[in-house]
Order: sequence, then structure tokens, then C-alpha cells
Amino acid sequence: MPPAGRPVSVTLYGRAGCHLCDEAAAMLARISKRIPLAVTAIDIESDDALLQRYLFEIPVICVDGAEIARAPISEVELEAALWAALGDG
Repeated sequence: MPPAGRPVSVTLYGRAGCHLCDEAAAMLARISKRIPLAVTAIDIESDDALLQRYLFEIPVICVDGAEIARAPISEVELEAALWAALGDG
């Protein structure tokens, strides 16, 4: 049963046409059925600094600004990190 309270603020950095980014988004959608998530997807091509920072590392997932996962992403490890972030809130 998902805990009550504020959702975990998640940022998914990726770009269009990235199959790994699509897979990460699907993982977050599945996990959001168990953990309350507020997911914001950011296209790194919208910002030159983000593009330079993450070009070869996407997808990257952050919680409240702190990186918790980058490619390759394990759904089990991602969910564990999100539960931990929820506990810290």
C-alpha cells in the first residue's frame, strides 16, 4: 500500500528518440503505482548545459535535485532508491 503524504519529486533527464529514456519512463510509471511520484521529464536538448552534461549518460533520474540513477537503470534498484527518498522526506 502506498504511503500517504507528499509525492516524491522525480526528474527524468532524457531526449526524444532515446529508447533507454522511454524504458526509464515506463519504469517510473510502474513504480508510481506503489509509490506516490511527481515526475517531470526534461529534454536535455532544450538546454545546452544539460546537453553537454548528460549527452552520453541519459537517462538520468534525480530526486529533489540529487541523482539516484543513470543508465543502465535497474528497476529494482530504482524503486529501492525511491522508497529511501520517501523515507527521508
